[in-house]
Amino acid sequence: MRPILIGVVLVSVAAAYYIYLPLPSTISEPWKLMISDAMMRSMMKLGFLAHDLGLASPFGLVKYFSAWTDAKIDESSPSVRVTEASFGGVKALVFESTAAGQEQSFKRGVVYFHGGGWTLCSTKMEPFFRQCMTTAEELNAVVISVEYRLAPDARFPDQYDDVFQASKHILTAEVLGRYSIDPRRVAVSGDSAGGNLAAAVAQQIALDSSIPIKFKVQALVYPVLQALDFNTPSYLQNANIPILDRSLMARYWLEYLNGEQKLLPALLANNHTALDQGQEIAAAKAKINWTKLLPVAFQKSYKPVFPLHGDPKLLEKLPGLLDVRASPLLAETEVLKAVPPAYIMTCEHDVLRDDGLMYATRLEEAGVHVTVDHVEDGFHGCLSFAFGPFAFSVGRRSLGNYIHWLKENL
Repeated sequence: MRPILIGVVLVSVAAAYYIYLPLPSTISEPWKLMISDAMMRSMMKLGFLAHDLGLASPFGLVKYFSAWTDAKIDESSPSVRVTEASFGGVKALVFESTAAGQEQSFKRGVVYFHGGGWTLCSTKMEPFFRQCMTTAEELNAVVISVEYRLAPDARFPDQYDDVFQASKHILTAEVLGRYSIDPRRVAVSGDSAGGNLAAAVAQQIALDSSIPIKFKVQALVYPVLQALDFNTPSYLQNANIPILDRSLMARYWLEYLNGEQKLLPALLANNHTALDQGQEIAAAKAKINWTKLLPVAFQKSYKPVFPLHGDPKLLEKLPGLLDVRASPLLAETEVLKAVPPAYIMTCEHDVLRDDGLMYATRLEEAGVHVTVDHVEDGFHGCLSFAFGPFAFSVGRRSLGNYIHWLKENL
């Protein structure tokens, strides 16, 4: 009996040691987050081990496990009808409000792109499915969640091309009429990597004269917007905070841009934007200069990190780093002037916090109306924790803020 008791104690201590993370006291429900992170971290480590052994792509196992959380299409609620469709050759789920007495009226429309580092997740994954259903119900809207292709089967610019083609097709009188969507009240939205795609599409749609119907607003939820500086204050402050740590975000970028994972240390050191990298890099860095774009309160005591000497071959291997379709924060001011009003959610405990805040500043400087919703106790992905028995209060609150802004501005 004693050996069993000792074994149980040792296993419990080991589990507690693995689960525990020194999290800030200001983060929402830290112990619940630690447990969630431990499960996700385990899957990630198994996936990277399988990749190192040549058995799978870096995120292959995680993608397999995450598919278990897919919702069933027939789980439509009495007030929301869910159907599968295709727009411009790209699959999507359509969530249509069927509120009593509203069938014949024109509705708001939301074109949504889910997160997942351009590599994971789907429109059917439970958190995104529930979020879109709730948004459609609360707004009496039609939400179209686009099923763009994922890495490693697709690489940049494939994901961007998918969401752009789908958006272009949706923004036609024929499609909007089919779903009774008011052409004057259509938003583009997305979270994380989906926020990246939404920002990039909003820029291109605004400039494309062949598309007469435009998005009225853009709603970006903790978007990833640049890959030139992995040492912004938020990247350093939140380097090890769940559920998206600094190294993992750089890994996603490498997967998206078709780079080898062995380039990870060079990216994290900002070797691709070293001081000896030339005028093109210097011009791009001016658009992500957080010493000028971030409010002083967020800069704290951090200093810019750009080594004197870098690796010129990094940009040859990863040309997408300077492509505005991949990094919307690099857009010229004249482009930003054309985009619709924006809602940008940022979370204090998120490596991507400063991407969103810098983009807000650049949009405001270009004359675009911006609402920044900064969630003080939020962490990356918190909106996806708004449902289920393991829901976070910050998840429900942030989803409520997001829907409220759309209700007031769309």
